[in-house]
Amino acid sequence: MDLHLAGKVAVVTGASKGIGLAVTRALAAEGVHVVAVARSTTGALTDLAPQVHPVSADLTTADGPASAVEEAVSVFGGLDILVNNVGAVRPRPAGFLSVTDDDWIQGLTINLLAAVRTTRAALPHLIERGNASIVTVSSVNAFLPDPTIIEYCAAKAALTNFCKALSKEVGPRGVRVNTVSPGPVSTSLWLGDYGVAATVAKATGGDPEDIARTAAAQSATGRFSLPQEVADLVVLLAGDRTGNVTGSDFVIDGGLVQTT
Repeated sequence: MDLHLAGKVAVVTGASKGIGLAVTRALAAEGVHVVAVARSTTGALTDLAPQVHPVSADLTTADGPASAVEEAVSVFGGLDILVNNVGAVRPRPAGFLSVTDDDWIQGLTINLLAAVRTTRAALPHLIERGNASIVTVSSVNAFLPDPTIIEYCAAKAALTNFCKALSKEVGPRGVRVNTVSPGPVSTSLWLGDYGVAATVAKATGGDPEDIARTAAAQSATGRFSLPQEVADLVVLLAGDRTGNVTGSDFVIDGGLVQTT
């Protein structure tokens, strides 16, 4: 299927690993010029040149998102697609009272404000181009609250709400806005040395592999999603094959969420 993406320009945040790297590769394979934004660029990104232009930026700063968007427009002359993917989670086994103001600020900044700021910088260019798309990676935790990641859940809920509200404003101006909400994904966020499974195991005296298996078993498919599976959904929403889809949230969780 031709997704009508060849020649378009995209910015992908959190692009150096996991879902972001998978999205970057998938867009590049469709002929998209991708500005891949990460705090530190990796060989996995530089190996994709010239289709992919890595940009090192700290998206938790007030001016980091705007500088990344400005470079994208400078290098490729415009912008058609924004993929807000950057995010982070830190489990709090000790509960709500252990979460400090600094923890809340950090969580809200990386999981909400980074996307808000990047979108604000990108939107004028997307409107100018027309027939543009914003796809934001949220989480099932936006509507599946978990007290061990309380600030992450709150930030993702706000992120999904922000995208829905924005879709109503900019839809008439040629910009579609959708969210993708994964459940657990086979990335370092869950499975890395400092990921969710390892953090919970350290706090409880358990084994990270057992914790990951238990989490996977809660879904109907019995496994985590793969980064490529999430990326394929993001790329489909980025193109005009889904040209009348906006203000929607797409869950990819293997049937973890059992409500309709």
